[in-house]
Amino acid sequence: MYNMDQDQYDGDGEIAYMHQEDDWDRDMLLDPAWEKQQRKTFTAWCNSHLRKAGTQIDNIEEDFRDGLKLMLLLEVISGERLAKPERGKMRVHKISNVNKALNFITGKGVKLVSIGAEEIVDGNAKMTLGMIWTIILRFAIQDISTSAKEGLLLWCQRKTAPYKNVNIQNFHISWKDGLGFCALIHRHRPELIDYAKLRKDDPMTNLNTAFDVAEKYLDIPKMLDAEDIVGTARPDEKAIMTYVSSFYHAFSGAQKAETAANRICKVLAVNQENEQLMEDYEKLASDNRLPENTMAAMQQKLEDFRDYRRLHKPPKVQEKCQLEINFNTLQTKLRLSNRPAFMPSEGKMVSDINNAWGGLEGAEKGYEEWLLNEIRRLERLDHLAEKFRQKATIHEAWTEGKEAMLQKHDYETASLSEIKALLKKHEAFESDLAAHQDRVEQIAAIAQELNELDYYDSPSVNTRCQNICDQWDALGALTHKRSDALQRTEKLLETIDQLYLEFAKRAAPFNNWMEGAMEDLQDTFIVHTIEEIQGLSTAHEQFKATLPEADKERQAILGIHNEIAKIVQTYHVNMAGTNPYTTINPQEVNAKWDKVRQLVPQRDQALIEEHARQQNNERLRRQFANQANVIGPWIQTKMEEIGRISMEMNGTLEDQLTHLRQYEKNIVNYKPKIDQLEGDHQLIQEALIFDNKHTNYTMEHIRVGWEQLLTTIARTINEIENQVLTRDAKGISQEQLNEYRASFNHFDRKRSGFMDAEDFKTCLISIGYNLGENEFSRIMSIVDPNRMGIVTFQGFIDFMSRETADTDTADQVVASFKVLAGDKNYILPDELRRELPPDQADYCIARMAPYTGPDGVPGALDYMSFSTALYGESDL
Repeated sequence: MYNMDQDQYDGDGEIAYMHQEDDWDRDMLLDPAWEKQQRKTFTAWCNSHLRKAGTQIDNIEEDFRDGLKLMLLLEVISGERLAKPERGKMRVHKISNVNKALNFITGKGVKLVSIGAEEIVDGNAKMTLGMIWTIILRFAIQDISTSAKEGLLLWCQRKTAPYKNVNIQNFHISWKDGLGFCALIHRHRPELIDYAKLRKDDPMTNLNTAFDVAEKYLDIPKMLDAEDIVGTARPDEKAIMTYVSSFYHAFSGAQKAETAANRICKVLAVNQENEQLMEDYEKLASDNRLPENTMAAMQQKLEDFRDYRRLHKPPKVQEKCQLEINFNTLQTKLRLSNRPAFMPSEGKMVSDINNAWGGLEGAEKGYEEWLLNEIRRLERLDHLAEKFRQKATIHEAWTEGKEAMLQKHDYETASLSEIKALLKKHEAFESDLAAHQDRVEQIAAIAQELNELDYYDSPSVNTRCQNICDQWDALGALTHKRSDALQRTEKLLETIDQLYLEFAKRAAPFNNWMEGAMEDLQDTFIVHTIEEIQGLSTAHEQFKATLPEADKERQAILGIHNEIAKIVQTYHVNMAGTNPYTTINPQEVNAKWDKVRQLVPQRDQALIEEHARQQNNERLRRQFANQANVIGPWIQTKMEEIGRISMEMNGTLEDQLTHLRQYEKNIVNYKPKIDQLEGDHQLIQEALIFDNKHTNYTMEHIRVGWEQLLTTIARTINEIENQVLTRDAKGISQEQLNEYRASFNHFDRKRSGFMDAEDFKTCLISIGYNLGENEFSRIMSIVDPNRMGIVTFQGFIDFMSRETADTDTADQVVASFKVLAGDKNYILPDELRRELPPDQADYCIARMAPYTGPDGVPGALDYMSFSTALYGESDL
């Protein structure tokens, strides 16, 4: 990951880009206007370089995703070749290309964190803009000064200082009026802009003039539109810096002309200094000339070689270096002052001195090589002798006891497993012996080389080497002899071992079969159906059919054991211990076989008894199922019929009640059949029967259905009775009830006997209600006071009857009081007592407020506030 929020040099000299006042737009959260400006500016900047390579980009975050144009951009602006790009279209190729680009930027001394190649490949706009800004800082702005932003700002301030109405303090609002851009152009190319005609209050004209002139005459691409800057309260700083840096680079050539004039003033001053440098060169060159030394002379100096290299030569090296520095400085100053080059006298050229110096170093190298070669020869002799002694010691220690080991006869009383172990051990020794062959050959080769180099102690070396070689030959012969003896013994014991193995291979599965058979024959079975017990009986008969074959296998296994006993007795083989492959013996095989034969008839009897029990269970299942398969559908049918009666509106409410009560009587008369089914269910439970394939109904299903049926008929009768009460109380006709029922049924889409809130709302809209959320909530609180989220038919009737009935209003009551008051705005207590019953007159007098109008009289009462309070429109 890379980061681009630094812009200062750090302590070790690397470029750490600006600590911007806004960082990178606060965790990459760019203002949309700024992001638009950056996209446009950065795209134009990139294209101004990419067009040199015959290409361009259209979408800054999309066109850099594969890394190819990003690498090309870096090559164009840096003049360097990057690593070869990956041309594949796979994600891994794109990530590789972007990483190469990021590594190149990092290699230019830029510390980057928080930008990942994966984000560029994924088209992350914020990360892509941040990366391009980092490139612009490094390759377009940093070159201006070590502190890029301050350097560019200082350049702008210096160039625009003479211009009226231009005050460059930053890279955002200071450029909004366009005069800063125009001033930069006029300062360097005054013929391109008539600055005197520009007005500060016309930023659009100023900006368009600067951008058009820069594009046409200065080869600066149009990176922003005037609207982008004028229409933004604070233009994007990075976009403005990028644009301004292009002006800097376009005018940088003019900067060089300013310094050229200063050179002329220095021409005459260099003459005296040049003459002094010439004299210094001649003197140093004469002192540093080294004579050609003979070998005899060089050998006399060998003993002083280290002192020479440490004490005498370093000053000469410094003099030679200073000589070259003086010569190069002199030639440079002569060339810069347009003077002829200095030519030293013959034999004092830098090349002459270098040749002489090379001869000295060649002689030094020759002596050093001879000395090193002599030291190496002596070191090698000592090393070889020590190497011979070490290898010989190691080998002699290894051979100790080996001859005695090879002459043992331990195989004569060993078992087969012990023989095999001895053979493996011997094979390991043979491998070890072969591995030591190289050491013996190395010992002999080292002894030969010591002889050839005239080692002073060669006789003792030769004697020791010969002893080692003789012992090696003896070990080889003993090894071969022991190998033959071990192999003969192994073949004798392998025949018996094969018989042991065959016995084990056949006895183990047969023993497992017998153990499994005994386990199965004694296993307590649990079955629930006649089919399961029949399956067990069939499996048992199949098992009994395998017993003759099993007996043949038993006899064959015992025959193998008898053959082993015969071989041991005939060849007097030492067979220590028992069969190594199994713990099973013939006695155990016979005992288990007898046990199997005893368990078979016991299993026969248990299966017969269980079969009889399952037949009785099957009878109980069918008996229960026959009744349940009739009762269950009957209950369901009655439920549906009751639902139809309550919804189809056939006849009057009284007719529906009569019909439903007859249904209720029929249902109650059906109870004995439910009780009979309960008795059958009790028998099934006592028999521990847990399933019944002959029916999908359980007793629990029947009970729940029966209870629901009783509840439904009772609830339905109660609903019809309530509808009768509502009809009679509110004077609703049968036709209105039918109409209410039809509307309710229409919006009861699930046929559940109630509407949910959405269905109820749709119903109200269909009959003309213009509902807002508050009004609908008020209506729901009336029809659903328990907040269950549903509307019953009774609640629907109550609401509809209340909505359609004639009701009094506050205005109507006010009008009525006004009649009693003789059209006055107030009423007197005597008028109330004259027109209303005494208790109601007293009620009004006690609660009416005094009338305060200008036309009032003593004792006048305010019937208007009283009337509105009755309907909740004011407080009593």
